[in-house]
This record gives sequence, C-alpha cells and structure tokens, in this order.
Amino acid sequence: MNKKTSKRRRIREWGIIPGMLPAGNLNSITDVPGVEVGHLTIIRGEGELVPGAGPIRTGVTAVWPHRDNIFKNPVSAGLDIINGYGKAAGLSQIQELGTLESPLLLTGTLNVGRVMDGLIDYILRDNPEIGITSSSFNPVVLECNDGYLNDLQGRHVKSQHVHRALITASGDRVPEGEIGAGTGMVAFGFKGGIGSASRRLNLEENSFHLGALVLSNFGRREELRIAGIPLYNLNLDLKTARARERQDGSVIVILATDLSLDSFSLTRAARRAQAGLARVGSLADNRSGEYVLAFSTARRYQREDNGEVRVSGGQHQKEMKTAETNESRLMNMVFQAVVESTEEAVLNSLFMASTLRGRDGNEARGLPAEKLAGCLNKILQG
Repeated sequence: MNKKTSKRRRIREWGIIPGMLPAGNLNSITDVPGVEVGHLTIIRGEGELVPGAGPIRTGVTAVWPHRDNIFKNPVSAGLDIINGYGKAAGLSQIQELGTLESPLLLTGTLNVGRVMDGLIDYILRDNPEIGITSSSFNPVVLECNDGYLNDLQGRHVKSQHVHRALITASGDRVPEGEIGAGTGMVAFGFKGGIGSASRRLNLEENSFHLGALVLSNFGRREELRIAGIPLYNLNLDLKTARARERQDGSVIVILATDLSLDSFSLTRAARRAQAGLARVGSLADNRSGEYVLAFSTARRYQREDNGEVRVSGGQHQKEMKTAETNESRLMNMVFQAVVESTEEAVLNSLFMASTLRGRDGNEARGLPAEKLAGCLNKILQG
C-alpha cells in the first residue's frame, strides 16, 4: 500500500517559499483562532476491485469554524463555484443567506449522503429542538472523486467515522497528504490529498489570519507549476500514476479568517482562490468540480428560539479600528493572502503525500520531492 521511503516535508522545508506575505505560526488553517480540523482514514484490502467490498482508500475530514454550537452560533460565509461539476450538499443556502451553521465535511463523491446522515445525527444530539421548535439544519458536505484508488460504490464512510473525525478535531497543524478525505485523491498525476497554509495580516496594532485548507484531486501533470516554474522545464524523468494520468478532477478550497468580514466580502475573497489554483496549473477542466467556501470566525450570529438569526456582538466580535478599515488596502491584502495560501496549500498536499496503491493495482506515486526541490532551488538561486 503506502511506500514511504523517507519522511515527507512541506514545501517550505525544502527552502521554497511561495508568496510574499508572512505565514502564521503553524502555516495552517488552524492559525485562525477557533478553527479545528479532524480526519478519519480508511485503508483496507488490496488487489482486484470487488464493488461494495474493496479495496478501500477513502476517508472523511471535518473542519469546525468553532466549537461553540455552530448551529446556534452560525458564522458569516461566502461561496464561489469555479466549475460546478460536483455533488456537494448545503451550498445553496450559504449563497442565499450568507451564513454557515454546520461543520464542513469533506469526503469521496458517493459518500456524501452517508456523511450528511452522520453529521445530522451528531448535530441533533446537541440540538434536539431542530425541526420541532426551531428551524431545520443545513449540513454542508463537499466531495471529490476518489474512485481511481478506492471502491467508490462501497460508500465505506459511516456515521461512526464522521463522528470520530468531528470529535478528534484539534487546533494543531493540520496533518496533510493521504489522510482523511485526501486518502484516495490524485493531483497532477501524483498522489494528492489534504494541504493547508496560512498568512498573517498585520493591520496597524492588530494581527489577523487567513488560512486555507484544500482537497486536491485535479490537474494535468504537464500543467503543474511550482514557484512559477513549469514541471516540464525541469527535464526530469518523473513517474506518475501507474495505470493512467488523471485529466479532469476536482478541488475543494476552504478559507477561514478572523477578520470580521461579511458574506459579500467573503464571496469576493473566495473568487480569488482561482488565481491561487491557476498559479499551480489549474485549468478548471470541463468535468472538474471546483468549489471555494470562505467563512469568518469573527462575524457570528445568534439563533433565536424561533430559528431566526441575528448578528451577535460581545466578546466574539473582533472588530477593527476605523483607521485600519481602509477598504481597498484591507481587501487587497485579503486577496493576496487567499492567492498565496491557496497556492501553498495545494503544493503542501503534493509534497506531503506518499505513493499509494489502490484497487486493481492502480497506483498514485508521491511527488519526488527531493529531486524536484534540488532542481527548483538551483533555478531559484540562479
């Protein structure tokens, strides 16, 4: 299955620094206070595919905006659909109302329904009034297709796996590569999966963060760019997926910030993730589902007993001084942070993923990080 020959390192650990803004302490979406991420990975069986039985290479990833009962305390959110070839759930209400009342769950395509069911069960335990004396609940589940390595028809992610990912989520640096929802993903012909990065925004006396988490399952090998350098310019003999190279695919980008941004501003920010994806070589292919969801942990709402929500003030509302809210300066910095953190998160998903063999002998090879880094550093250092 896994063929780990050496410890995987993030792109910065090879001396390659994408972008110009400073990274957060963890260089992870969890640099945004309150954000927690958890994974559940399922790797079982080898050999020929038996639909419904395996081999299994899949999982689920959970992203909490905060743990203070997200249903009763929704956050501001925005959404951009770069290309709509996807099967995600719960997005239309975010577009309509501009709020997020659910943890974000990421998984493989045909797992969406079962993950939704597990998420609903989990939220109902803490909110038994849902659908009785309060409003309904909008579960949000996003997906990419892991069928190249995984028994897609088996829908092997169950409620207990969803609950485990939610319960074990933490604010530590996000584990990356072939983990959780990223287990069966392939990007640019190499093993893809989960990646994360963040940027620190220094505004007068205050410091804020913007972080990205990606689920990478997209891209053509010949289009991959690292630090602006096309892979094909390096003249390396690189082996990618054993049976075939992926063409169309999908990518999910989750953006979080502790800036108090409304839904309109978050939607504008989400649109800039496309520039970050383009930096690594995305063409938003015809059958590539590409979704970006952004939320602010600092702009919260409070749900009333009748289900209506109103803006919540007090200690959770981290406001900026008037002198710091020059809209053009602020949003330019936010846009730059989105582009840079998205780019670096995708690269981390590649650099941190190891070779994995799945069903029918299909294999996605890990990016040859050491060989690539050596060539790239020679070029970058002149």
